[in-house]
Amino acid sequence: MSEPFEDGNALAGPAGEIFAVDITAATTRCVACGRVDAVASLRVYRHAPGLVARCAGCDAVVLKLVRGPDSAWLDLTGTSSLRVPLPGA
Repeated sequence: MSEPFEDGNALAGPAGEIFAVDITAATTRCVACGRVDAVASLRVYRHAPGLVARCAGCDAVVLKLVRGPDSAWLDLTGTSSLRVPLPGA
C-alpha cells in the first residue's frame, strides 16, 4: 500500500516563510539518481513532523522542511544543487 502524497506545490507556503522567491519554481538535482526537476514536481509527504519531499524519479528524499514555533529547519542533504530563478533576471 503506497502512502498518499502531494506535489511540490505543497512547499510554497512553508518555504515562502524562508525564501523571498517562489521556491516551487526552483529546480533540484537529486543526489541519488541525478534527476533535475522543478521543486513543484517533487512528491511531498506530510505524515512526518514536517514536510518530506521525495524525487519523482527514484523516490529518494530530496529535502525536508520542519517548522517550529519560532524557527524553521531546511535539510537539503538529498539535493546536490538548488537553482532558484531570481525576479527580474
